[in-house]
Amino acid sequence: QAQFTETPLPPERGVSFADTRAWAMRHLDEPVTLTDLARQAGVSVRTLSRRFQAETGVSPLQWLLHQRIERARELLETTALPMDRIARSSGLGTADSLRAHLLRRTGLTPSGYRASFSRIATAR
Repeated sequence: QAQFTETPLPPERGVSFADTRAWAMRHLDEPVTLTDLARQAGVSVRTLSRRFQAETGVSPLQWLLHQRIERARELLETTALPMDRIARSSGLGTADSLRAHLLRRTGLTPSGYRASFSRIATAR
């Protein structure tokens, strides 16, 4: 009988968070927490926070907020959706929240941003 049996370690999960980021992008319009991201990555919240920061240069929640703002910008540029619908679709919640985040990021209100960057053909 062997005194010691070698058990191979399972491959380390979460080395790259590309799949986790892709999952989060598909769920931007839903409430996504650190716990949700960690569960998706198969790691602890602490490990997710540390490794995600090392991989992307920002915390998971900073990255998520950035993606939500980018989604809102894209919707402002390419649709005529009302502000509250854009806020919900991008995960920012309310039109007031959309306004605050967009002002902070771009210096423009959502209406001002749309007026400046809309790619929708307007009727003349």
